[in-house]
Amino acid sequence: MKGRSGIQGVASSPVIVGGVTVLVIIVAVFLAYNANNGLPFVSTYDLTARVPNANALVKGNEVRIGGARVGVVSEVKPVQLGEGRVAAELNLRLDKNAELLPVDSTMIIRPKSPLGLKYLQIIPGSSDEGFEAGDTIPVSAARPEPVDIDQFFNMFDEKTRIGIKRGLAGFGNGLAGRGPQLNGAIGALRDLTESSQTVLSIIVDPSTDFDGFWRALEDLSATVAPVAETQASMFVALDRTFGAFARVSRPFIQETISKSPRTLDSVTADLPALRPFLNDSARFFTALRPGVRALAETSPTINAAFRAGIPALNASPVFYAQLTPTAEALLDFQNAPGVFNGLDLLIATNNVLNPAIKFIEPAQTVCNYLSLAFLNVASTSSEGNGLGNWVNAIGFEAPEGPNAESMPSSAPANGPDPANHLHYNPYPNTASPGQTKECEAGNERYKVGQTVIGNPPGNQGTKTSGQQSSGGGS
Repeated sequence: MKGRSGIQGVASSPVIVGGVTVLVIIVAVFLAYNANNGLPFVSTYDLTARVPNANALVKGNEVRIGGARVGVVSEVKPVQLGEGRVAAELNLRLDKNAELLPVDSTMIIRPKSPLGLKYLQIIPGSSDEGFEAGDTIPVSAARPEPVDIDQFFNMFDEKTRIGIKRGLAGFGNGLAGRGPQLNGAIGALRDLTESSQTVLSIIVDPSTDFDGFWRALEDLSATVAPVAETQASMFVALDRTFGAFARVSRPFIQETISKSPRTLDSVTADLPALRPFLNDSARFFTALRPGVRALAETSPTINAAFRAGIPALNASPVFYAQLTPTAEALLDFQNAPGVFNGLDLLIATNNVLNPAIKFIEPAQTVCNYLSLAFLNVASTSSEGNGLGNWVNAIGFEAPEGPNAESMPSSAPANGPDPANHLHYNPYPNTASPGQTKECEAGNERYKVGQTVIGNPPGNQGTKTSGQQSSGGGS
């Protein structure tokens, strides 16, 4: 009775009961606070794991195997892997029943809820070897992180949401009131599906190498990947283009589409009649090609002629106003006594000079010889002083030998010294009638050790001082 009364005495004491209650609450709170880090006084299987990205994994997150909780993440910290790479190191506190984890196990960070809570999932391997306590699971065991729901929703930014809204509105407007047409299309789809079975069986046949088509398509996608930004710009430009089309879709484009069948029927009926004209046009443009090529070469000259012709045309009204009195004066001059005799003498003079002019004209227009002659004559006395000018001259020693040019000779100089050879061209070609088109005078090649009299062999070209080459050459 004494012992029972003692117990009743303790239970009846409010101080003792309150103290025990507070102690129990403190222990419960302590155990609840440390539940995520494991219960105290319980042995664990500790490992270290490295992942490329912790992906919002924090201390206290769960570690699961096969969907069951087997431990917690006790610490997350960054580590250097070398060569500038950074990874996250996870300290794992696992239950002893997870020991030993196979060395070929893999791990992945997965979302636990749409609110952003994560956990580490371990997929055990099949190796007979396992990680000892304190070992590190390498970063190679980490698999690529999945796309979380929050990352999925993050791609729908304001611009994307506005674009989706406009797209849905456009599709809605496009499909509105077209129910019968859609039903008819769905009904026709069945016939299309039945008819396409033969085509599909041919496509999937191994002889068609249909899988090779997809491999080629993959290579094509890899090729165009570097220009993805350019393609994006193209689609932005297309959006503006189609937006412009949308503004004129009704009634302009709509009428164009409605009138196209009748236009196509008319074109189908008219094309046979147009075919001869198109054939003649093809032959015409084929014959026109040489002229176009020549026009491309002469276009700078034509451009210069147009530039010079515009001021002349602007002044032509004044010139035309003077033509009438000039023509009247010429008519009076023609009717004057003795004019016809003078014209007859002028015609006779032209007939006499015409053969000489035919030979002299190419010497200037092709070879620029007359201008060079006057230029050289003018430059002979271009130097001087206050007392006057002097004539420029160069003295040289003539070669020696039989019939040398330095003394009277009975025959052309012809050696034996290599320098003692006569080179003389009394009638050089100047592109005159009957001659080769070349400017031979001054362009003859000196033949060492040979006597050359007359026109040298080959074409010497038409390039002289102040005159560009227009062809020829030896």
